[in-house]
Amino acid sequence: MEQRDILSIGKAGSFRLTSDAIARNLALGHDPRGRSDFDLDAMIRNGAVRPGDPFDEQGLLTPAAVLVPLVARPEGMTVMLTRRTAHLAHHPGQISFPGGRLEDADKGDFTTCALRETEEEVGLAPHLVRILGRLDDYITGTGFVITPLVGVIEPGFSLSPDSFEVAEVFEVPLAFVLDQANHQLQHREVKGRQRPFWALTWDDKLIWGATAGILVNLSDVLADRGEQ
Repeated sequence: MEQRDILSIGKAGSFRLTSDAIARNLALGHDPRGRSDFDLDAMIRNGAVRPGDPFDEQGLLTPAAVLVPLVARPEGMTVMLTRRTAHLAHHPGQISFPGGRLEDADKGDFTTCALRETEEEVGLAPHLVRILGRLDDYITGTGFVITPLVGVIEPGFSLSPDSFEVAEVFEVPLAFVLDQANHQLQHREVKGRQRPFWALTWDDKLIWGATAGILVNLSDVLADRGEQ
């Protein structure tokens, strides 16, 4: 596969990354403690960027996987995202990665799960995705532990989104995601208290919650290290 450079802008400055460099950074940047919807509460409370595992008393978590699809456009890599349809029972209208819960047919393999769900949701054939690595597991307040798999897709693919689940498929420049100036700390009321969460706004689209948290993780991993 052709190595395409992307421009990464973060706290370490500007540098060039190739697909292979992204794969190395993912391997080096993985934190087995994971991330969660509760991280910002802990960070604000005591300044801990990695607050450890606060979920011992949360009970059983449902395993799930998502694909973080990077599209190798000639003008620069992009991140593919979906907008869920408004009639869905869970997270209607929200922006998300393609993915879902681990099924028996996946035989415990999160890559299989992410690629299967991606094909079901947007019609992208699994063989078109080159998996580069994984980000930190992300635990949601709704009881899921999500394993994000990062993969690269070359242009020229075709999509056939499931119209019941997916209202829109769109791409955001990876350089926008990696620019920490675009990471917004917002708050919303949950069960009578204000809860902080990450958000990114691209055009008129608000990306927030677990999806934004995973994008911030991607930014942290890639912005901390230059090409090696």
